[in-house]
Amino acid sequence: MQGNVLITGGAGFIGSRLGRRFADEGYRVTVLDSLIPQVHGEDPETTSPLLATVREFATVIKGTVTSAADIAAAVEGQNIIVHLAAETGTGQSMYEIDRYVEANVGGTAKLLDALANGEHQVERIVVASSRSIYGEGAYRTPAGDLVYPPHRDDAAMAAGDFAVHQPGVEGPLELVATSETATIHPSSVYGITKHVQESLVMTVAPTIGVEPVALRYQNVYGPGQSLKNPYTGILSIFSTLIRQGKPINIFEDGLESRDFVYIDDVVNATYLAATVPGAASQIINVGSGVATTVSDVVAALFSAFGREVPTTVSGNYRLGDIRHNFADTSRAAEMLGVSATVDFDEGVRRFVDWVLTEPVEGDNYQKSLDEMASRNLLK
Repeated sequence: MQGNVLITGGAGFIGSRLGRRFADEGYRVTVLDSLIPQVHGEDPETTSPLLATVREFATVIKGTVTSAADIAAAVEGQNIIVHLAAETGTGQSMYEIDRYVEANVGGTAKLLDALANGEHQVERIVVASSRSIYGEGAYRTPAGDLVYPPHRDDAAMAAGDFAVHQPGVEGPLELVATSETATIHPSSVYGITKHVQESLVMTVAPTIGVEPVALRYQNVYGPGQSLKNPYTGILSIFSTLIRQGKPINIFEDGLESRDFVYIDDVVNATYLAATVPGAASQIINVGSGVATTVSDVVAALFSAFGREVPTTVSGNYRLGDIRHNFADTSRAAEMLGVSATVDFDEGVRRFVDWVLTEPVEGDNYQKSLDEMASRNLLK
């Protein structure tokens, strides 16, 4: 055996694949997961294929990182911790504030508190951070200066101006890759909690003899991601609408973009971050390094499904959303020796092939939009 690894949130999309990788490499895997209905269904024992898969290779503890007792039971005897447990969803975080802060910040604090105040054998902790901590991505001005623009103005977006502007700068900004040295200015409660999570781990771990690594994930997608959760993952959301024959509402002007990174590449980077000696104390972007627009996402899904549904580019927008962000992945290449191996079109084809083997989920997406609109967060 290589050693013992604990994966918090390990029955989820990334954790289940990562746990399999550790098990295949000879590690003894323990998973701590609260099995929330939003991801696993109301009866995870029968509705969560991810849970069934994880039980093939791991010891599963049903519990939560917000419970000191659950954490104490899970960390005993562990050598590596990969901390994935978190509430996810930019929009939902803006009105379920206490829930997000309790899980993401409070849960991380309890995990570190257990290590700081008890006996342990943990040598490294990898925390799943997020590109959301950057807020808007990096840009160059017409004069060639690198800038990190502030959040977009509600009034400007209401008038149909979705572009990113830098105060005092005339002319359009050029989008460039965002590196780990970028200004941190999250635009959502979710982003704030991920920044605090990362900061807690990177600050506390070295003081208790644990090597920290923070991975700033971009938009992770692929087979196995939740088709039930209407708050995260536009590929899942749009796929369900396509299968139901329902129209797709593309927000803003459809040119907003994200960095989509395939699950296998994320698992590989995370495993190496947990095991490669040179990764200790590093903060590393995990992405494809390619910006893909929402309109391109829809086109790729139509191609993979071999069918289309009506689409509307509506000009709707959500407060807290960013316009663009894609990762500078040079540090991942340098420190982990990795780069994205699955391009977006191929990844979407694999994703759709898997989706077509799954039952069509109920339409909870509209409910999530109605919740945001009722709070004046969706315009």
